[in-house]
This record gives sequence, C-alpha cells and structure tokens, in this order.
Amino acid sequence: MNKPSSNREIKQKRTSQKFGEAQREAYPAEVIEIVGRLSGKGSTGEVTQVKCKVLEGFDKDKVIRRNVRGPVVTGDVLMLKETEMEALPIR
Repeated sequence: MNKPSSNREIKQKRTSQKFGEAQREAYPAEVIEIVGRLSGKGSTGEVTQVKCKVLEGFDKDKVIRRNVRGPVVTGDVLMLKETEMEALPIR
C-alpha cells in the first residue's frame, strides 16, 4: 500500500476526492436571443437574460432562458453545467 510522503500530497488527495464528484460535464448552448438586462445593485446591467438553444446532452434542441453574467451577444456559445432549470422571466 502506497502512503503519501508529505502533508501536501494528503491534502491534494482529499481535495480531489471531495471535489471530484462535484465536477461534471458542461453542455454547450448557443445564444439565440437577448431578452433584457437585469440590474443587481444600481443600474449597471450586470446580468443579461438570454434565450439559448442546448446543442448537446439530454436536453438537446431545448430552448431555455438563462441569466448570464458578463458580455454576451447573439451567436455566442455558453457552457452550461445544468440544462434543466430555467430563469424566471423579467417583469
């Protein structure tokens, strides 16, 4: 049985076991429409709400509404960790 030789190796092994299960595949989704901007604090428009079409995975060809942080334009490809939940529409 191989024992880790240092505390650093032990820590790395624990971290990889702890977060290994949480890492999962990401699914590409193409932005087809920009719905609007949401403001968190003030009127800076920090989040953009978009409609995107899932390109791969279980929900392939499904169009969902998502909130995206950062610059985004129509035609961009987003990598989504989950494709089942949808953002609430802007009022």
